[in-house]
Formats: sequence, C-alpha cells, structure tokens
Amino acid sequence: MADNGIGTSKLDNSTFITQSNLECKNLYDYLKTRPPNTLERLYNHPAICLAVYRELPELARQYVIRILFVEQPVPQAVVASWGSQSFAREHNYVTKVLTELNVWMEGSLPGGLIGWILSPTFKRNLKIALLGGGKQWSMSSALEPDKNARDVSFLDTYSSERWECVLHYMVGSQQQEGISADAVRILLHAKLMKRDEEDGSPVITRQGFQFLLLDRQAQVWHFLLQYLDTVEQRGLDLVECLTFLFQLSFSTLGKDYSTEGMSAGLLIFLQHLREFGLVYQRKRKAGRFYPTRLALNITNSQNKNAPLLEEDSPKGYIIVETNYRVYAYTDSNLQVALIALFTELMYRFPNLVVGIITRDSIRQALRGGITADQIIGYLKQHAHPQMLAADQKQTLPPTVVDQIKLWELERNRLTYHEGVLYSQFLSQADFNVLKEYAQSNGVLIWCNKEKRTLVVNKNAHDEVKKFWKKYSKGS
Repeated sequence: MADNGIGTSKLDNSTFITQSNLECKNLYDYLKTRPPNTLERLYNHPAICLAVYRELPELARQYVIRILFVEQPVPQAVVASWGSQSFAREHNYVTKVLTELNVWMEGSLPGGLIGWILSPTFKRNLKIALLGGGKQWSMSSALEPDKNARDVSFLDTYSSERWECVLHYMVGSQQQEGISADAVRILLHAKLMKRDEEDGSPVITRQGFQFLLLDRQAQVWHFLLQYLDTVEQRGLDLVECLTFLFQLSFSTLGKDYSTEGMSAGLLIFLQHLREFGLVYQRKRKAGRFYPTRLALNITNSQNKNAPLLEEDSPKGYIIVETNYRVYAYTDSNLQVALIALFTELMYRFPNLVVGIITRDSIRQALRGGITADQIIGYLKQHAHPQMLAADQKQTLPPTVVDQIKLWELERNRLTYHEGVLYSQFLSQADFNVLKEYAQSNGVLIWCNKEKRTLVVNKNAHDEVKKFWKKYSKGS
C-alpha cells in the first residue's frame, strides 16, 4: 500500500474558498492570537480586563467571578462540578477560552492535585474595574465648560458622515469628500480593496462586498482590527492603542474628554479615529474631544441593546414585493449603491429607487462573494415600517426569500473536502481492513474497490497511518 501525501486533489480549491470569504473576528478570536507578554501588558489596565470579562461566555464569567477572591488554586474537579454533566462540552470550551486568553492558569495543590487560579495581573485589575480605585485613566474629564459644545445629534451626524465616506469610496459612488491615503492603505491591507491590474486604482474585492452588508458595529470593529495589525509599522504601541480604544468604549456619549497627558503616539491614534468618525475634535490642538456612538460598546458583541445610529435603527426604507420588485425610499448614493449590488435598477427619482431582483443580479452578487443569507439579512434589517406590521408573520415575501436561496444552491452543487489518497494496496484484504477502519470512524470520503483506492479526511490522516502501521506489523 502506498500513502500518497500529494493525493489531496481538492485541497487547493478548499483553501481558495476559505481565503476568499471575509473573516470577522470577535474580541476572543483577536486576543488569542496575541503573544502572552502582550496579554500580560494589556491586563495591566482595568478597562481591558473589564472588556474581556464582558465578552467571555456566560459560563466562563461565572467561573471567573466565583474564584475572583480565592487566593489559592481551586481543584479542576471542583470547578467542573459547578455545572451539570450534560454541559461537559460547554465546560471544556470555556476552559479552553480562559486558558488561551491567559485569564487563568494551572496551579499545584498539596497532594499533587491540579487546580485553576486567575492570572495575578488580570485578577488585580478586574477587581479595580469592578470595585473602583487604581490610577486615573488617560482620558480625563476634568475640563472647563466647552464654549463650542456639541450635542448628541451633531455627533451622530458627524460620525455617520465620516464613516460613510469610507463606504462611499469602496463602492465608487460620487461623494464630496475623499479619504486619506492612510485609510486606503488599511482597506488594501484588509483585502477589502485591491489594486486594479490595468490602471492601479483601488477596486472592491469579494471580501469588500461582504463587508458592505455587515451591520455598522461589525464594520467598524473589523476595520479597527485591520488597523491594529498595522500600528507597529506606524511606530505606535499596540498595547497603548488598544487600551485607549477600550477606555473609549466605556466613555459617555455627548461628554468631552481632555487630551492632556496623552503621549505623542496616542495623539496620532486619536487623529486616525477622528477621520473614521469614532471621535469628534474641532481642531487638532483643541485639547478636548468627544467620543461618538461608533466608539461606544464597540467590543461588546453580546450587547444587543446597544444604542444604534439613526440609519441602523428599525426605521427602514426598503419594500420588497412578491413580484421581486424592490422599492427603496432614499436619496443616499451609498444606499442606492448597496441596493445595486444585488438588484437591477430600473428607475430613479429624487427620493425613490426602483429595482428588480433577478437571477442574473443575484448570481452577480454571489460571484462577488455575497451570500444569500447576507442579502436576505440586509433586506430584513432595512425593511420599511409597513413591512414590519404586527399582523405579518414574515418580513419578506417567502417566495422571494426561497428563490434567492435556490439561486445560491445552483452555484453550490459541489462540496470540497481536504483528503489524503491511499492506493497501491498489495491485496484486497488489506484494502478492506483500512476501508472498514476509516468507515467506522467516519473519516472515509471516497473509495473504489476495483482500483483499491480510498480517500480519508486530512485531519484523520495521522490516526489512519498509525492504525495501518500497527496492522502491518501484526500481519
């Protein structure tokens, strides 16, 4: 029998599909990729400890709060006994999360038992965040009254306009203001845009199409993560920028904060946040700034009741009819450009755009990387109040929803699996033994009895290989 490691004919296709889709990380996914020394520096700040604690799964938060004031390791068996055995999978998962985030660590007990104890740095600063005390944050609110004070409605309008400049640039619609070369570099780094092969100008990518249909909070968080990947190249301190971002998420909307005491790197970071609409500052040297709604609770994905911007609120503008026509009551070039991603526009009036959903328009959107669920979700999110009437069980016409999904299924007729090819068996008996082993373990992808060839799941290759060696020695 020959083990052909190169027999992964579908490996390249599977890898291509994975890399072409937009990967939206949450706070846990991002922090677990940071080295331990970076996490240790981050946990020196109460704001970060509190944000991490809020983002933990509910069971993990229970574990942390129960051992927060315990000064010695708690036996692992005791921690496991706090939950029912039917939730053993959840227990294993949260144990993995807390370990990867360096929130807790293993500790030895008398008698050789192993227990869990919170990281000293995380424990100390989480106590400060929950109970008060500690050093003053770099964002100080000790300021004289601002003679040019801004109210919440002004900040909402400002943040919406600044963020929409980025989205306008991505869809290539007409706009009055452009974005800086620095923001363009972030879009290119995030692979939301790429350089055109002919003229070198930035054009939107498959991931960029998917990005446009995300909700506003998810867009900002993903964009900031891509920015943070480049802060060290700019000569900025990642920990310092992350700390300020977390502190910003706990700020009060409509309140001004002083820039006094900020380092030169933080002041540069503040100007970048100003461009993206996360903070408002009248002048660079104004000495104060106002956090906007975009910056509030930015890391809190579990907070479904976070305040929304006006354009993200339930007051939608889209009506979808059973004949596949779409009516968008808007005069925003950005919203029109988003509708055009998956519809064929028919008419445009000063405050109304009429389009139709067709097989070709949906297939074009699918080729751009947009999924059927994203299209349906966008239409639901921005549905007109008349479509949200209480007597209607479904927001969108079921015929339209089902047809969009069917058009997507037309393109998803093949499923790719990474596999390893086994061939050139010396006898039919050898082939049958390995085939039965792979089949019984659920790792057999394909087999051919006549040619004595089979393909097993790539992840199970090592186990299958060990079994074959053991069988070969025994026979």
